[in-house]
Amino acid sequence: MTAIAMKRFHACCLTALLGLAALPAGAAPAAATSLSQPQPAPGKAANPPWNLARLGPPPRTWPADGYRAEGCRPIFFEGLPFQGKPTRVFAWLGLPPAGAGGKVPGIVLVHGGGGTAYAEWVQLWNARGYAAIAFDHTGCVPVKNAAGTGWQRHPDGGPFMGATNQVKQPPADQWMYHAVADTILATSLLASLPEVDAERIGITGISWGGVVTCIVAGLDCRLKFAAPVYGCGYISGDDHDGSRFVGIKEPMAKVDAWRELWDPLHYLPAATLPMLWLDGTNDFAFTLRAVQSSYRAAAHSPHTLSTHVRLVHGQKPGAAPEEIRAFADSIVKGGAPLAKITGQGVEGGTAWVEHQSEIPIVSATLNFTRDEGKWQERKWESLPATIDDARRRASASLPEDATAWFISLTDKRNLVVSSEHQTLPPPADNSP
Repeated sequence: MTAIAMKRFHACCLTALLGLAALPAGAAPAAATSLSQPQPAPGKAANPPWNLARLGPPPRTWPADGYRAEGCRPIFFEGLPFQGKPTRVFAWLGLPPAGAGGKVPGIVLVHGGGGTAYAEWVQLWNARGYAAIAFDHTGCVPVKNAAGTGWQRHPDGGPFMGATNQVKQPPADQWMYHAVADTILATSLLASLPEVDAERIGITGISWGGVVTCIVAGLDCRLKFAAPVYGCGYISGDDHDGSRFVGIKEPMAKVDAWRELWDPLHYLPAATLPMLWLDGTNDFAFTLRAVQSSYRAAAHSPHTLSTHVRLVHGQKPGAAPEEIRAFADSIVKGGAPLAKITGQGVEGGTAWVEHQSEIPIVSATLNFTRDEGKWQERKWESLPATIDDARRRASASLPEDATAWFISLTDKRNLVVSSEHQTLPPPADNSP
């Protein structure tokens, strides 16, 4: 990392470091101010348990012999100690093909549960003109284990992935502590490369990687954009509509302990970078309500939504959407931005949205459900909406028994943005 980049990282973390030191084993986070303006939501978990000054310099690296992927360099970088022992984190590093000219933008890639560092994810972003780093934050390497059910553990790896099952451990020995630290260290490493423009780095994460991304978005102001896919905050609270994903069968005391430290709801209010929230209507883990609560909590972060009906949950469908590329390009490469929803509502039984877009909108769709209860189980239907180019408005008649709706706009590039979903009260029962 250059001296300028290091100075900037320290400046953006200064308020957090006033009174914040590394936690001794078993200690609770001490009171501290937030990393950046505005202040995060009050509460114990709003005070980050990481010693952020330790994560700003690029970590030590070692060659990772025996791993091969075209165009990617396998390395280990130094993570934080786990149970008092040093750790090493496996990562793939890749640069765009030669001839890009000048310093290139970068992106940090955070895998989800059951995943690992994916070379093909790095290759995808290299082809888009980005330097990329994908790392394994579960103490593994990208080689299948003997049973073929997961990935081989590395002898110097950090904690394996866990949630409420780890809450009795000191915070610094829990998986989320290391996953977030590894992500910030990966950013520091990427920013230190001479080929990379440290002022043009973003992040995207899938599923649990999206949860990590949401936390980091409120911690590391060096990042220029964030694109959590599926993953969000507000996943450890009330479960009346399926929104609780953490500790569903666990005692609430353990869920509460996890939430106090790790739920992104405590960190999102400090985020100020643009964020793209990409998700599906029926995601088994991250519901529309949890996602909505998350982007509303990040009130100082400009947000764009891309909600897809029954989007499949997984690494490949989460990495593929071109909306992520276009969003990133618009911020760090001067590309045309995604359409922006500027207003929405219901008038006289008609749902409408207004928008701004540099690229012509070619279609609009009203997506709605007539169901109530758990979001995962609701049936969604879609109808074409009418586009009024002069008014930059799309509208459609809303079925009387609809309980929730949103409108999606598709531009000439076949990229989709969505309005916020809105819930509707059930129709009045006028029967005698």
